[in-house]
This record gives sequence, structure tokens and C-alpha cells, in this order.
Amino acid sequence: MKTDTICFHCGEECEQSPPVIYDQKSFCCNGCQVVYSLLHENNLCNYYDIEKTPGISFKKKNSTRYEYLNDPLIQKQLIQFKDSISTHTTLHLPQIHCHSCLWLLEKLPSLYPSILSSRVNYLKKEVSIRFDHKTSSLTEVVEQLSQLGYEPKITLSDKEKTTLSRNYALYYKLGITGFCFGNMMLLSFPEYLSDNFREMEQSFSFFFGILNLLLALPVLLYGAIDYLKSGILSIKHHSINIDVPISLGIVSIFLVSSYEILSATGSGYFDSLGGLIFFLLLGKIFQQSTFDHLSFERDYTSYFPIAVTRINNSTEENIPFHKIKVGDHLQIHHDEIIPADSTLLSPLSSIDYSFVTGESKPEKIIEGQTIYAGGKQKNGSITVLVSKKPSQSYLTQLWNQESDLTDEKSLEKLSNLVSKYFTILILLIATIAGIYWLQESIEKSLHVFTAILIIACPCALALSIPFTMGNATRILGKHHFYVKHPNIIDVLGHITHIIFDKTGTLTEVNKSTILYKGIDLNDKEKQSIYSLSKQSNHPLSQSLSRFLSLNLLDINDYQEIHGRGLTGVIDNQQIKIGSAAFLNQETHENQTAIHVSINQEYKGFFSFSNSYRKGLDQTINTLKKRFQLSVVSGDSNAEKQQLRSIFGMDTALMFKQNPFDKLQYVQNLQNKGEKVLMLGDGLNDAGALKYSNVGIAITDELSNFTPSSDIIMGAAKLTFLPLFIRYAKQCRTIILFSFTLSFCYNIIGLYFGITGSLSPFVAAILMPASSISVMLFTTIATTVYGWKFDKKESQKL
Repeated sequence: MKTDTICFHCGEECEQSPPVIYDQKSFCCNGCQVVYSLLHENNLCNYYDIEKTPGISFKKKNSTRYEYLNDPLIQKQLIQFKDSISTHTTLHLPQIHCHSCLWLLEKLPSLYPSILSSRVNYLKKEVSIRFDHKTSSLTEVVEQLSQLGYEPKITLSDKEKTTLSRNYALYYKLGITGFCFGNMMLLSFPEYLSDNFREMEQSFSFFFGILNLLLALPVLLYGAIDYLKSGILSIKHHSINIDVPISLGIVSIFLVSSYEILSATGSGYFDSLGGLIFFLLLGKIFQQSTFDHLSFERDYTSYFPIAVTRINNSTEENIPFHKIKVGDHLQIHHDEIIPADSTLLSPLSSIDYSFVTGESKPEKIIEGQTIYAGGKQKNGSITVLVSKKPSQSYLTQLWNQESDLTDEKSLEKLSNLVSKYFTILILLIATIAGIYWLQESIEKSLHVFTAILIIACPCALALSIPFTMGNATRILGKHHFYVKHPNIIDVLGHITHIIFDKTGTLTEVNKSTILYKGIDLNDKEKQSIYSLSKQSNHPLSQSLSRFLSLNLLDINDYQEIHGRGLTGVIDNQQIKIGSAAFLNQETHENQTAIHVSINQEYKGFFSFSNSYRKGLDQTINTLKKRFQLSVVSGDSNAEKQQLRSIFGMDTALMFKQNPFDKLQYVQNLQNKGEKVLMLGDGLNDAGALKYSNVGIAITDELSNFTPSSDIIMGAAKLTFLPLFIRYAKQCRTIILFSFTLSFCYNIIGLYFGITGSLSPFVAAILMPASSISVMLFTTIATTVYGWKFDKKESQKL
């Protein structure tokens, strides 16, 4: 038996009589009442202040339907990470439809104590949840989401990306609005005829007007509902977005037209209303299609720099990330990121999951246990068996977790500020112009008022930055300059001081000449030194391991002390390699060297004669014309004169600097007002890279994936650095020019709107056209500027 009572939670009609009553409120079912009670008990009922009846109905839910999620094989596909405390998973929730959904889903830890964190990706309609698996389970989490009305869409597939069904709601709205608009135009036809048909017009005017009113209702309540909801929600949040003036224009036309029809004082302007909403929806579809075609945010991960070492028939080969297959044997060196969920084949491992969880304490893993993607190996080199197809988007998501820490978003702040006051100004201008034209006629006044509200759109301002920086990110990635977040490009254009590390940054360690000086080493000792150096990703260690190139021995108690050296036990012998200070030796030689001791006995050192990167002289000459330069190295000053000849007398050269010294130098420059760009190998420079305004990790091996940096650059692209910085400045210029283009468009549109020369029809067509033009301009401009990289590539070839 149906009733007229509306559910306080979801807004649906209460079918049962009497309805469920709780806290003097009516609910359609026990589920809606449970959700309300949960919110009420946790003082979260302001959820209902954000939007009236914002919940989603979930009558007749079957709680046993999720028992299949207890299957370990299914859990393996859905769980992204699991440690001794928590489990991470990401679920697709197609029911997410507004900001109240986002608000509620991010309050899950307040509703359910077992859920430790909840983060919503509004555009993808996904929620990333971390829960305590000691007190809950994946099944319970899914049931809790369903209880709130957000039933996850779970598709078990081997594919990295699941193609979700397309939302055709916008096309349905366009079709219904178009049908009503066409009929309203037909019924308004007598209004456009000559005076010979005036008598017939007067006879049918009221009847046709009522029909137009009925046709206008679905146009208003269905076709324009998104604009109206957005406008109302914005006002409730005490802000004004672009949908507010559009909503005012739509409501104004409807109310005035309804009054004229019902009072028989006029024929109304429902044909204009239908045309306005039809063209707004058509423009929205075209704009969204253009956006999908040009959107680069979700595509640039295909250029992400992760390569791995695969063991194939006892030989090592470097392969790109996307070629990893289930069943591959991978070798993971010290400080390398685990690229895919794997099974440990080595006896023991120590994994740092701070990249995933934020906890810096390493977790001990024994042979046969699972290691999750995103962990960092901290106990020498290990071998793993890939058990799950890797997800590059997952690692990218982890890398981007701290991207909002940058505090330099001047263009974004400018865009938000302009958009905010722009809308308020437009409302004021439209009101004044509408009042002015009232002296001629209400029809003229209404058309002017509506045309101004529609034509003046700050959307182009909001689109300038994401499209410019998004396309720039894609273009830079194609040239092995991998930007952590598009905002970094803007910061890069403001740097004033550039700091270089030496080894692995300015030098090509693969081309170093290596000599040994000291007590002769037997084959077993050389093999031990090789095995120890092979564990590290440091450029000198990698160069030494390639120089010795022997068979690996098992290592126990491996340790790497950044900036100092390595130590480990091999066949009950304590092996130490590193700097002279690490081995308590005085530095008499004036050169870059790795010193060696075995069982506390000093043996000697391997000296490195560095080869500087090709084209370095020209690159430095270009940079020092525009920036202050410094070299901060952990090595000795053996090559000071050579560096002086490259950098000149104005460059500060600092040697024997440990990681803390490098960080301190960066902070001292920043305290003086400098915007610092730091270039290093990402190992001993991690702190300096992280706290620089922009940190670039230079790598010869793309497996050196450095979360502490803002940018990862292929070492071969160092000569492109001046071009990359100039390109960042050009992107800023493109954005400012697109702002100017948008302002010019709005000024011209306002002129024609204020003078009454622009109809709402034409305004509705021109509004999305302005946004599309800005998207095309920024995309084409950044692409054209990016051709300089291709030109430089061809010159090198």
C-alpha cells in the first residue's frame, strides 16, 4: 500500500504503511533508517544540510550475496596491499553523483571504526579504502558500503583497466529536450506570422501556450536539472559557481513565461527556453567529447619511467614496465621499488612500505611470502616471482600522493580568484542591463538578462591550466622528462638557482676508467666485492660491479649507509666498501674512489676517472646566462679544476658533502629567497631533492624510481635541460594568453548582450564554443612548442 510520505534519507515514497519511524522522521525501509541512525549517533547529520534527501535507496539488499569475497583467489585480485595491520582496496561506486556522496564516503572512518581511511576519486567514481583486517574483512567493507546505498561494482578481470559502461544520461536529456524544443517551436509558429493570421493567433494563443507550458516542464525538471542542482548546491555552500547565473536565466524565463501564459497577458518564451537548454546540452556533449579526446591526465602514465631487471635463463635483461608478465623472475636491487605483487624467492627481505602506508619501519619478509607493489627493497638484492599483473596506474597514484604539498600554484590561485569574482560581476551586470531594458519591454529585458548570464562564462579560465599542463606533461614524458604533477611545470618556470650533484649527474659512470691500487686481491675476494657492490643502485657501485663482472655470492647482514658505503658478511668474512672516512682511512689521494676492507683489514681502493656527459659544456654555458649555478658533491675535490673550467669562476663548487650538508645548502638558499632546482641521482640526494622547490632525479637506468623527486629525467636528456625550463615558462605564457583570449571573448560577448544584439539561442551556442576554443588553443600551442624537442633530437642524430 503506497503512502504520500517521503523517506527522509533517500527521498523515495514510503511504500509500506505505516512507514519506519525513527527520531520523529519517516523512512521507506530499515536500511535508510540504519544509515540515518549511524549518522545521528556520530554527530554527522549535517550530511542532510548539504542536500535534501541526498541518500540512495537500498531496499531489498541481500547481505549474503558478498560471501564470494571471502575466497582468497578473489581477494587477491581486489586487494592492492596488505601488511600486518591494514588492507588497501579500491572499489568502483557508480552511485556517486554529488558532493554529498563524496562527503559521506570520506566520513566512513567515523561511521565504522574498522575503516582507517577513505579517499574518493570523484571523477572516476572510486573510493580507496584502508581497513583493519583484524576487526573487519573485505566482505564486511563491501556490505557496509551497500548498507549506505553505495553498492560497489565488482568486475573480476585480468585486465588492468575495466571498461565501465558509458553514461548515456546526457544523451537522453538532449533527446527529450530536443523533442520538446521542436514541438514548442511548432506551437509558437503563429507568433511569427504576419498580421493576416493575427485573428487565428488570438484564438489559439492560450491553448498553444498551455501546451508549451506542459512541454517546458520536462525540459526544466529533466533537461536542466543538473544546472539547477549545481546552482542550488553552490548557494547552500555560500559560494557562486558558473551554474548559478545559468540557473537564474533558466528559472527567469520559465517563471515569466508561465505568468504570461496563465494570466493571458502574453505567449511566453518557452521556445527560447527549450532552445537555450537544448544548445547548452549539445554544447556540453561536444565539450565533453573534446575533453575526452584531448584529456591527458589519465594517459600520461603510459610514459611513466619504470624499467625492471628480468632474469631470463640466468641472464639479466632490462625490460620496460609494461612487458612484465605473471611468472617472470625479477631482480630487485637495494632501494628499488617493487613494480608488481610478487612472491619472494630469496631467503629474506626487508621491505619499506612507507611509499604506501607512510610508516617508515621496514617489514621483514621471508621466502615464499607476498611482497606488494610499491614497497622499497632495503636489504640488498633479491629475486621475486611476479604473481599479479602490475598496475602502472597504481604506482602513479602512489607517486602522486604528496603532489599537493607544493605551495606554489600561483596560476591556479589566480584562476580561482578571477572565476569567483567574475561570476559575481556578471550577475551584477546582467541585473543592471535587465532593469535598463525594462523600459522598452519585458521580452527585451528578459532576453538581455539571460543572454548576458549565458554568454559570460569563466569556464575557459578553469580549463586553461589543466589542458596546458596536462598536454605539456604528456609531451615532456615522451622525451624522458617525467613530471610528478602538472603543477610542477609552473614551479619549474620560476626557479632562480640550479644545484648539480656530480657523480651520476654530470658524469657518465658507464664510461669511467677504473684502476685498483693496494694489496692484491684473490679471486674469492674480488667475487665478494662484486657481490656486495651489485646490491646497490649507487652509480659508483653499479660501475664497479660492471667492471668486476663475476659470479654472485650469498650475502648476510647487508647494510647500505647513504653517502658512506656498503657492508655485508660473505662466507663469514666482513666486507666493507665505500668512502675513506667510512673505512677510517685518511684521504691522501686526490680522486674519486671506493675503498675496500675485509675482516677489518684495509686492502686498497678502486679509483674512478670520470667521463663527463657529452654536450655538458654547452648546456652549462646556456644555463649560467640565466641562473645561478652550484655543484654540491659527496666526492673529493679531485676534479675541481675540470669542473671550474666547465662552470666558470662564478659557480660555487662544494665537495665531501654528506646528504645532510646537501639538504642544508638547499635550505640556506631558500632562506635567501632563491627558488631552487636540484639535480641528483636520487639516492644520497633524496633529502635535498625532496625539499628543493623542484627536485630532478637523473637516472641512466629507469628502474631508479625515486619517490622523493618531483621529476625523473633520463640522463641522456641532460642537454635538454635549458629547453625543458624554457618550455615550462612558455606554458605559463600560453596560460596567460588563453586568459586574455577568454577575457576578450567575454568582453565582446558582454557588449552584444548588453546592447540587446544577442539572443539566448546564440549565447547558448557560443558559451561551449569558447571553452572548446581555449582547449584547442592550449593543446595546439603546447604541441607546437614541444616540436623543439623533436628538432633537437634530429640534430643529435
